[in-house]
Amino acid sequence: MTALLNWEADHYDSMRSNIYRKRLLTIFLLFAVFCAKAQSPFKGLENLFTTPRDYIIHYTKTPPVIDGDINDSTWNKAAWTDQFLDIEGDKKPRPTFHTQVKMLWGDSCIYIAAKLEEPNVWAYETRHDAVVYHDNDFEVFINPNNTIHQYYEFEVNALNTIFDLFLDRPYRDWGSAMINWNAEGLRTAVKVQGTVNNPADTDQGWTVEIAIPFKSISIGNNVNIPGDGDLWRINFSRVEWDTDVHNGRYVKQTTATGGLKPEHNWVWSAQGVIDMHFPERWGYLQFSKSSAGNNFFTMPYSELQKRYLWLIYYREHLYFKKYHSYALSLKQLKINSTAVINDKTNQLTLEATKHQFMGLIHDTQNSTGWTINQQSEIGNY
Repeated sequence: MTALLNWEADHYDSMRSNIYRKRLLTIFLLFAVFCAKAQSPFKGLENLFTTPRDYIIHYTKTPPVIDGDINDSTWNKAAWTDQFLDIEGDKKPRPTFHTQVKMLWGDSCIYIAAKLEEPNVWAYETRHDAVVYHDNDFEVFINPNNTIHQYYEFEVNALNTIFDLFLDRPYRDWGSAMINWNAEGLRTAVKVQGTVNNPADTDQGWTVEIAIPFKSISIGNNVNIPGDGDLWRINFSRVEWDTDVHNGRYVKQTTATGGLKPEHNWVWSAQGVIDMHFPERWGYLQFSKSSAGNNFFTMPYSELQKRYLWLIYYREHLYFKKYHSYALSLKQLKINSTAVINDKTNQLTLEATKHQFMGLIHDTQNSTGWTINQQSEIGNY
């Protein structure tokens, strides 16, 4: 009888242990499913989906004097941006020298002021539309229509030499630069806090002022003058070369094999990739006619929707690089067909052949949607 009781007790313990293990396994499997579902759809591309910086640009009735001096009363009304970062963001160390920008807008121009900390101010290029970034320089990239296409680039060195150009689309999308385009009415000025091209002293840096007329960055006959609340895309870059001094002249450092050391690329809003020509990665510029300091930027719902279009775009191009044709379905790209954005369900679809594609997203409740194609052209429907 005792043996029977012991057997029953052992059998009960064994059953209880099996049940316990099964429950643990069930919990583990449920947790694994939850984690799989909760996994970010942007996994592996996180560097391209960090949130861009933003800036509220305020209206001024009194334009600043464009003389390189950024200490006048008009500029005191504008806030400085955050310090520049490496172009790849937190992946690389913080820049050696500080750089900041502030902006204003008026009835005819957008105004930009920049201060660049620099102990050795130098520049040698004096020809307009030469490749100014072969010197240390400051650069502006601006896309007034927030479509990623039809954008402008301005470069300036410490001698106030200008390189201005227009691009119909990014280079990665078979775009080409119109170097012979000139921004009509553009005004720039530079002021050096020290002496340019003098290795014998230590400088503080240099400041830049730029006035870009709205008419010079407008397509067609209609001048694109922003209104209160309008949203543009903009970014700023600073190219910095490591140099030595030879015979009283700054000379770029070289590698052990004799090639130039790569330049440093410091930017306002991190690109996540060493390429300024990813306009979707530029910062947000929101125009305001309210008093300075009274506005806060809120990411538009449409921009959150577009993130999923860029996910399709990036994954399609990675797929093409590997297989020499575009994927024909979202499943091939490992992208879910639905996305919840601000508690709203959005439907993703892909229309594709081996040689072209169009990604689509729309809110299933109000049917507002956007499209993207293989050349990064954004449209709405």
